[in-house]
Amino acid sequence: MNIDLKNLTIQKAHNHMLNGDFSARELTQAYLNVIKEKNENLNAYLHVFEENALKQADEADKRFKDGTAELMTGIPMAIKNNICIKGEITTAASKILENYHATYDATVIEKLRKAGAVFLGGTNMDEFAMGSSTENSAYGVTKNPHDKTRVPGGSSGGSAVAVASDMALVALGTDTGGSIRQPASFCGLTGLKTTYGRVSRYGAIAMGSSLDQIGPIAKNTEDSEIVYDIIRGDDEMDSTTIPESLQKDYSIKDKMVIGVPRHFMKEGIDESVLKNFEESLDKLKSLGYEIKEIELPNIGYVLSAYYIFMPAEVSANLARFDGVRFGLLKEGKNGIEDYIKTRGEGFGPEPRRRIILGTYILSHGYYDAYYNKSMALRDLIRDDFNKAFELVDVILTPTTPTPAFKIGDKCDDPVEMYLADIFTVSANVTGVPAISIPSGFTEKEGASLPLGIQFMAPHMGEKILFKVAKDFEILQK
Repeated sequence: MNIDLKNLTIQKAHNHMLNGDFSARELTQAYLNVIKEKNENLNAYLHVFEENALKQADEADKRFKDGTAELMTGIPMAIKNNICIKGEITTAASKILENYHATYDATVIEKLRKAGAVFLGGTNMDEFAMGSSTENSAYGVTKNPHDKTRVPGGSSGGSAVAVASDMALVALGTDTGGSIRQPASFCGLTGLKTTYGRVSRYGAIAMGSSLDQIGPIAKNTEDSEIVYDIIRGDDEMDSTTIPESLQKDYSIKDKMVIGVPRHFMKEGIDESVLKNFEESLDKLKSLGYEIKEIELPNIGYVLSAYYIFMPAEVSANLARFDGVRFGLLKEGKNGIEDYIKTRGEGFGPEPRRRIILGTYILSHGYYDAYYNKSMALRDLIRDDFNKAFELVDVILTPTTPTPAFKIGDKCDDPVEMYLADIFTVSANVTGVPAISIPSGFTEKEGASLPLGIQFMAPHMGEKILFKVAKDFEILQK
């Protein structure tokens, strides 16, 4: 049968399967057909789990028949290829893990599997999640379906493209400095970065352990919330998750205040982004939200601080890839040469750059001068946000300073590429939740490119984000 994948949501798909309009297997096959048609050109998936996906769909159909189906049962998903799925290839888009098959399920996969979700495949990404464009993958660049000459954002670019091009209904990504929200914005989708510790990181290949969070990329806020409610929660396998006794949800106020740090939006922002942002503010005012200008005194230093302690964490986390325990092995004359050749050939330019920088930062004589100072600055930025949230309920910024840029435009200038994260990185530095939602389009060189706005809320304020985002979505329809 002909299934309208473009307008399908999780709730609609569930209702159709419940009513017998189509089966989970038919829905899964419909997505697999689109993958066969589009993926060669867009390069969203690195690995397609066709046989296992159809088996999972058949299991889902049994649950619909016996009445045990849940909302996510039979829902076909794309999974970023740094999240472990037992038995499947998990490369983090790096040659150093080229033939690595995960030996266990990540906690989020375990929870989604229990709910009956179907895993279509592992998506392309910047190598070890290091990048803002999915150009750093060892397996080729992913292309933006809105304009194939442009990047989809990164590092979760493959997951975003899978959803935007109807190759998955919803996807999982990871967010270290904006890696869910930025590609969601570039591809016209909704991307959620959860409060640090709300979702277990167990089974996600680590980049920056104090920054990484797994979250959904979806067509709308409702689908993001559905996935979030399944994957959230304390996990004994991840000591950084928030204990259930400390978890709370903020109550929703009748009249909420939105804070705008205009002082942070003065330079390097595309005119179309600023115009769209002002139009979005007017829409929020029309909904009854109060707009309040706020100051975040140290926010101008956030990117500089991030690019000190993040490479330090990268250096520590990537030390385990040595050719001995798993992944690639390039043999030399002795153990040291094995190690040098394996890492030299296995890692691409961006991971090598960050490992070298992080090792330098953590070395004797520079640890106090750089790393400790950046962590002190992180505390100041966190305090700024805490004070701001005493005055406002959410903070609003553009998601990105520009629309999707051309493939190759920023490859030769790492600093220019890093600036793509200017608005998103503060949520990871402070640990607060943030959501990017579509806010319109702009015309560039004959292409209609999506734009997004970002809401940030206090720690454990996801429900506030869902309320504001859903209100805004009503006006966008």
